[in-house]
Amino acid sequence: MTALVVLDMAGTTVLDDGLVERAFLRALPDATPAMVEHVRDTMGQSKIVVFREMLRDETVAQRANTAFEEAYAALVAEGCCAPLPGAHEVITGLRAKGVKVAFSTGFSRATQHLILTALGWTDLADFTTTPAEAGRGRPYPDMVLAAVLGLGLADVRDVAVVGDTPSDVLAGLRSGARVVAGVLTGAGSRAALADAGATHVLDSIRDLPAVLEGL
Repeated sequence: MTALVVLDMAGTTVLDDGLVERAFLRALPDATPAMVEHVRDTMGQSKIVVFREMLRDETVAQRANTAFEEAYAALVAEGCCAPLPGAHEVITGLRAKGVKVAFSTGFSRATQHLILTALGWTDLADFTTTPAEAGRGRPYPDMVLAAVLGLGLADVRDVAVVGDTPSDVLAGLRSGARVVAGVLTGAGSRAALADAGATHVLDSIRDLPAVLEGL
């Protein structure tokens, strides 16, 4: 039985449509092509960690991260935030069957709350977590394990993890979750998700209930 599903947000349940990259370019308009490529390659990871890796200076990284969060918030305020088709129905369907649902993200708590508020999703999940609260972001398993502990589960093998990047997949595998599904609605390709070790590669979150029912 699946007791908990841990869901990524941007690209998995929330339409990304290039928002992360757009916010990055607003925050760092002089970014080099190599920096943009690094942002693409690290989709799903904690944003402050990504800035630290690129900029190699804590003060500059913190400033860039703040600018990124502000740029992303502005895009959300402009209406550039929407749920992926079927996401709300899948989540409410899971919870109706007694399955707990958690949201994880590479964003800060403030940005996560902003997105959930914009979508009217503040009460949609049983648990929400961020890298700062869990300890570390993806590809570490901390956010998955924070949800397990926070919801009082007894066994990580009763968990399913769903995300759109190899980092999501690695975090799920490292947590010990039985199902680690990659979805093709975000940054990751079928090959990249499979190479990362996904137990399932799905066209979208709409396909998740059938996977869980088949266990």
